[in-house]
Amino acid sequence: MTVTHEHTGGCVDILIVGGGISGLSAADALVEAGRDVAVLEAGDHPGGVIGSERDGGWLVETGPNTLLVKPALHALLSRIGLDGEAVFADKLNAKRYVLLNGHMRALPSGPVGALTSPLVAPVLPRLLAEPWTRRGDAVDESIAAFVQRRLGRHMADVLVDAFVSGIYAGDPSRLSLRAAFPRLYALEQQHGSLVRGALAAMQRARRDKAHKPALPKQWRRGLISFPDGLQALPQRLAERLRTNGATYCPGSPTVEIGRDGPDWLVRDGQGRVWRASHLVLATPAPVSASLLRHTDDALADMLGRIVYAPIAAVALGFAANAVRHPLDGFGLLLPRREGRRTLGALFSSSLFPGRAPDGHRLISAFIGGRRDPDAVLLDDDELAAQVQRDLGDLLGLSSPPVWRKIRRWQAAIPQYEIGHCDLLAQINSRLAHHPHLSLLGNWRDGISVGDCLENGRKLAESLLTSEKRHAQPAAVTHA
Repeated sequence: MTVTHEHTGGCVDILIVGGGISGLSAADALVEAGRDVAVLEAGDHPGGVIGSERDGGWLVETGPNTLLVKPALHALLSRIGLDGEAVFADKLNAKRYVLLNGHMRALPSGPVGALTSPLVAPVLPRLLAEPWTRRGDAVDESIAAFVQRRLGRHMADVLVDAFVSGIYAGDPSRLSLRAAFPRLYALEQQHGSLVRGALAAMQRARRDKAHKPALPKQWRRGLISFPDGLQALPQRLAERLRTNGATYCPGSPTVEIGRDGPDWLVRDGQGRVWRASHLVLATPAPVSASLLRHTDDALADMLGRIVYAPIAAVALGFAANAVRHPLDGFGLLLPRREGRRTLGALFSSSLFPGRAPDGHRLISAFIGGRRDPDAVLLDDDELAAQVQRDLGDLLGLSSPPVWRKIRRWQAAIPQYEIGHCDLLAQINSRLAHHPHLSLLGNWRDGISVGDCLENGRKLAESLLTSEKRHAQPAAVTHA
């Protein structure tokens, strides 16, 4: 890669390619520690798949819809001054519905309700016997096989199928328990039983309560957003980068990377070439694979094996009198066996204020996923009609929507499928050949916004610790 004076973008300690929430989190922590950082983002706004769009009285999320409050998130929001702007989901609408045999059933909120719930009651005999169920033999078992082995087919086909669709838009028979749900995997490995493991975890939580960071009462176990949507979080992080002297460049896709001795060179879509001592690719796995193709073909091949599920987010606005159901809950999940293409729907206007004009209701549905990838190829009219067919009888939709917003994500959610842990181990081993290269994103170590925020911070801490150990980094050879 040739560098001319006119086209030099800059020279920085750490260059982060990708201004999604992972890259922004890492950049914020590094800049706060005094490092010279630049972030290149291909899109026009920060946050990657996080996007909030306002259209008159409508406010819709085109990606993630809520944040689950944990101590680390609360600490971050407090540090960046967003804690006072948080809007809490209405706890009166905490109900979760699951479709069972054509009827919406609310998940029970306690043990008494579980005894009579058609969703949970069929599982109770297996749950009582679960502590005596033997461990599995498979080294890497699917979540469907694991749950069916320990809790039976009803749990696997109804509840787990629904929640896996809601989280990963994935196929439970392909998703790796060890990679996608590591806590469940650990319960069986450490305690031989989910029940025994859960009881031990509860006892440990009570013991450790005094040592954990305290959360204000209203923040405990809450779901939050912001008055103008989740976009406020990456927007604030990007603003802080500029305020603190870092470089944030939207509309700057990376087109080429290379090496010049120990340094990385990165050419962006505007023709600028950036020089950095350390490069962080905080991009989807296929993008990272493409960028690394001429640097390390083997590493690029590994990244290219990570599968993504496509999703269409279909937001429909209705007049209130056109929706018979009270929408008194978080939303509805639809297991595959119910024969409807829609994976699930959130009752957005019930969760947070200001999501729909007065006298209207907003429903945000999701369609596609690993088992129905062609759904995202439908045109807007077909997608809206499919969602209305799937939800119409359940929610009592008596007339067409008066407003809609549809967004397609061809590579929406990475799939932690069988073999994912082994693949990550191979990627990490290969990365050892590039001590000044880091890979970051929701294709590893968790897909949620909270996971990405935490993993960005951890990467920053790792880089800072490495700097202290090696004040004078040794030169690395070309890959």
